Amino acid sequence: MIKVNFKRLPHAESLPLPRYETPLSAGMDIRAAVGDEPVLIEPGQRALVPTGFQVAIPSGYEIQARPRSGLAIRHGITMLNSPGTIDADYRGEIKMIVINHGQETFQIQHGDRIAQLVVSPVIQCEPQEADELDSTQRGDGGFGSTGV
Repeated sequence: MIKVNFKRLPHAESLPLPRYETPLSAGMDIRAAVGDEPVLIEPGQRALVPTGFQVAIPSGYEIQARPRSGLAIRHGITMLNSPGTIDADYRGEIKMIVINHGQETFQIQHGDRIAQLVVSPVIQCEPQEADELDSTQRGDGGFGSTGV
């Protein structure tokens, strides 16, 4: 287990730190910090939702921001750019790009669990240009080329 520091911003004063809701959860739930005015997202529209926290991720890790499955199945709410990567050197406020794929206007209230955060190790590579690549059985086939 690694330690990750979260800095609370003034508009998240009443919110808990992101946390795992069950002992074996992979993602920590994070809440919306929208104040007294709820965010309304019409069907087909998107919004940038603040969480009221900044984070210092240790070198060699990232945090992936992912949708919550309950919001997706019940309301058609998901995250664009999912999973969104929060890099170890980013120090701004964590914000979620939320889209409404549902049929009705969706309301986000202050304190609603809006997304989950998964801490993941990062392995960087050294890109090298090559004149040829090794061959494989699949080759350059993609987009359904291996069957249904």
